[in-house]
Amino acid sequence: MKNVWITGAGTGLGRALAHTYAQNGYNVYLSGRTEKQLQVTQNNISQKGGKASVLVCDVTDPSSIKEAIKQIDHLHLLINNAGVGHFGELSTYTETQIDQLLNTNVKGTILTTQLAASKLKKTEGRVLNVISTAGLRGKKNESVYCASKFAIRGFTESLQKEWESLSLSATAVYMGGMNTPFWSETNHVTSPEKLKGPEVVAEQIFAEDDGRKEILIDR
Repeated sequence: MKNVWITGAGTGLGRALAHTYAQNGYNVYLSGRTEKQLQVTQNNISQKGGKASVLVCDVTDPSSIKEAIKQIDHLHLLINNAGVGHFGELSTYTETQIDQLLNTNVKGTILTTQLAASKLKKTEGRVLNVISTAGLRGKKNESVYCASKFAIRGFTESLQKEWESLSLSATAVYMGGMNTPFWSETNHVTSPEKLKGPEVVAEQIFAEDDGRKEILIDR
């Protein structure tokens, strides 16, 4: 059985991805900062006959990532899904919000990939970086959020070149907004219920997860 580690697996797309991969025979490692949410995901997967383990992990903290990795014997797939969003005109961003965006979306993805790479090499594994369409073009009132996603796009494309001679692969995943708790603390999207559900996106990601360079859900 192959192992997949999904960050930000407590809610939204991360939870949907966990269910999808578990239903397709993967042993899923669920990580995030809120244990209660991860346990809900784990219980739901177990009730459907899947296998999942909870790894409480803060992707902005290298020691936390290292502790999580110690609990994974073999790693075939890493899905960097953990992310935060702050929106508004440039003048409204606080330094704390800027730090949160860059530390979680950029630093978290880089550190997790860097520290997991040695285990992925042993299994000829792969990395999926969930970027969103904010990594494809600039958007109004999303300047710093887009900056963080552009950074991960560049990181992913650079890994693809760096790993060309290796059996590792890195995939950039681009999708638009979804109806998830991601929007619960902002009025940037007024009617999230009109957006597609994360389950549909998760199914497409799984269907196209074959080591290709890009998975384009939306442009």
